[in-house]
Amino acid sequence: MKSRNLLVLAGALLIGLIAVLIVNGVFSGVEQQQQKIAEQNRMIRIVVASQALAFGTPLSSQNVRLVNWPANSQPDGAFTSLEEATKSRVALRPIVAGEPVLASKVSGANGRATLSANLPVGQLAFAVPINDITSAGGFIRPGDVVDVLVTRRIPGDGSSEMDKMTDVVLESIPVLGIDQVSDENKTDPAIGKSATLQVDTFGAQKLALAQQLGVLTLALRNVADPTTGARSTVTGRDITASRMSIGSRWQGPTPVRSAPILATARPPLRAPTSAAPPPAFVGPTMTVVRGTKTSEESVYHGF
Repeated sequence: MKSRNLLVLAGALLIGLIAVLIVNGVFSGVEQQQQKIAEQNRMIRIVVASQALAFGTPLSSQNVRLVNWPANSQPDGAFTSLEEATKSRVALRPIVAGEPVLASKVSGANGRATLSANLPVGQLAFAVPINDITSAGGFIRPGDVVDVLVTRRIPGDGSSEMDKMTDVVLESIPVLGIDQVSDENKTDPAIGKSATLQVDTFGAQKLALAQQLGVLTLALRNVADPTTGARSTVTGRDITASRMSIGSRWQGPTPVRSAPILATARPPLRAPTSAAPPPAFVGPTMTVVRGTKTSEESVYHGF
């Protein structure tokens, strides 16, 4: 009986120890999870724009401020002090109100707003001449994306001034500026004389050559459409559904024309001659009286 009680007591102690271990493990996991959540929710203070900043706007305490921001989602290049963010810096790209001020969007200390500071590594800014027709009626503005086309005369000795062809030089090219305006917030249509495009070195070479060959035209495209189609050369024959053409005219010496052949005059037609009167009758006659009229009648002999 005594040994039985000892076994029951030992079993109870073992079960209790196991329960304690389980409970400690559960509470330990919850505590670690709560600690992780607390670390994730830890806030830091970063600099954001208190109002919209256009290209070239100097940063100051009037247009930027500090706000709380989750530490685990701090943007790369964010400023954590107003003194550092406003150290004679200017906005190189448009910044909306509430957006974090990042080092990639502002100039360096004591810097100025230059287009070269906006260019990615390996990219060039290349300007091309435009007008109201070649710039989509003035609707192309900084921040848009365009295709570049060139229209020129078809090469060859047999081509004339009317023999033209159009090729696509570049596709999906960002527009950095129109004339001296590079602010992407300037969206009102405007007719400019030059468009500055962002291209690589090979693209700049193609644009430089295309300007000498013919007339450049910019075609506005959807900024969210990166697809490019198969390139082809368009000529005058592709504009119309028919294949009408005019053959070449004679370019040789003027042919010698023979003297005109004059028609000989026909002799006048002779008037038809009247029939000869019948010969006078020779023979006996008789007088015939018809009332008051008399006439002489010939008398023929019978056979």
